[in-house]
Amino acid sequence: MLDFAIFAVTFVIILIGAVLYLYPSSRSASGVPGLNPTEEKDGNLPDIVNRGSLHEFLVGLHDEFGSVASFWFGRRPVVSLGAVDQLRQHINPNWTTDSFETMLKSLLSYQSGSGVGVTESMIRKKVYEGAIDKTLENNFPLLLQVCSQLVEELVDKWASYPKSQHTPLCAHLLGLAMKAVTQLAMGSRFRDDAEVIRFRKNHEAIWSEIGKGYLDGSLEKSSSRKTHYESALAEMESVLKSVAKQRSGQGSSQSSFVKHLLQANLTERQVMEDGMVFTLAGCVITANLCIWAVHFLSVSEEVQERLYHELVDVLGEEPVTLEKIPQLRYCQQVLNETVRTAKLTPMAARLQEVEGKVDQHVIPKETLVIYALGVVLQDADTWSLPYRFNPDRFADESVMKSFSLLGFSGSQACPELRFAYTVAAVLLSTLVRRLRLHRMEGQVVEARYELVTTPKDDTWITVSKRN
Repeated sequence: MLDFAIFAVTFVIILIGAVLYLYPSSRSASGVPGLNPTEEKDGNLPDIVNRGSLHEFLVGLHDEFGSVASFWFGRRPVVSLGAVDQLRQHINPNWTTDSFETMLKSLLSYQSGSGVGVTESMIRKKVYEGAIDKTLENNFPLLLQVCSQLVEELVDKWASYPKSQHTPLCAHLLGLAMKAVTQLAMGSRFRDDAEVIRFRKNHEAIWSEIGKGYLDGSLEKSSSRKTHYESALAEMESVLKSVAKQRSGQGSSQSSFVKHLLQANLTERQVMEDGMVFTLAGCVITANLCIWAVHFLSVSEEVQERLYHELVDVLGEEPVTLEKIPQLRYCQQVLNETVRTAKLTPMAARLQEVEGKVDQHVIPKETLVIYALGVVLQDADTWSLPYRFNPDRFADESVMKSFSLLGFSGSQACPELRFAYTVAAVLLSTLVRRLRLHRMEGQVVEARYELVTTPKDDTWITVSKRN
């Protein structure tokens, strides 16, 4: 049971299940420096649990063995890449599927990029990304309306608080993200607060078990929790199938993410799977990008004031528009630095489909290769003063190239993250022009490293009105 329990600690480890079952076991050495197995059966899995997360384990691994290092999942060797140059060597010929989507689908037992043809994987990836892009383009007025209304309500609520009252970011901004994502993904049905509340309940049940429920095998040991998880998953799948049927009978003017998937002639099952991935991941990524951005602004008065002046210069008193967002260059730098400093998505993974090579190291076919993004994002050789929140670093073109390579910007960016950037720009354009954000004295914000990095506890700020 230990193999299964730990495999599900992170989304990355789910991919190993496919490797173990689809391919014969192998203990052939890769020639990459690294750890020997701690246990014959479980490899270094106990070491990962002892470190608290795969990210924290990888930090120690690369500190000891350098930018290319190996360890063992069960009886199978794994290679981890922890520097930009090594990632560039591996990513360029292997960018055929989205690793985030692959990991999440594997956990949900949906068909992922592994095990299907390259052409089919690329087509499905383009359909998924295109549906998100079209949803933003065709529905930005709706997004602006939804976000502006929610942000105005949030701002009015926060502004009414006494200056000494603490404001919980996580609870408020997760609610905002869910309302925005559900309406754009599934349509007007989710203007109803009761539908959003039901969705949030099921979302939390699924995501909480994905993130921590298998850590000690407790989900498998608790029939009530497992039943609750499976019930929530089944209900969300049922809702998505219902939305797909409803949208398929409507005209093209009724635009949504699900509608765009239907127009690409995906099957009902495929629409449901992609809808599940986007709504699950879109909510969490959007919420946490907004949470970390507001938190970092609250502890950096200089950055906050620079952003305020840019917003006033570019927008005046008008709401942000899709055309104006590219002009908010410092806002983009703030969001980039938020992703980097928070290590928003600390890891990714790919299965080595054919034999490859990084530096002098040969990576055998069918090896699992982990991209230790959280390690790379705070590598002192790539980022000056890597633990300092400094949006100015993204004025450097070479820094942007490294960031884009990692999948956080440009054409290779995770599509859910591109969506989250747009929502966060709308949020900040209203919030920062209306309120000053202040950190709570004495607060220490610790991170929980899963597929998306979140604060361990709710994060608090105080606010005051701008004159």
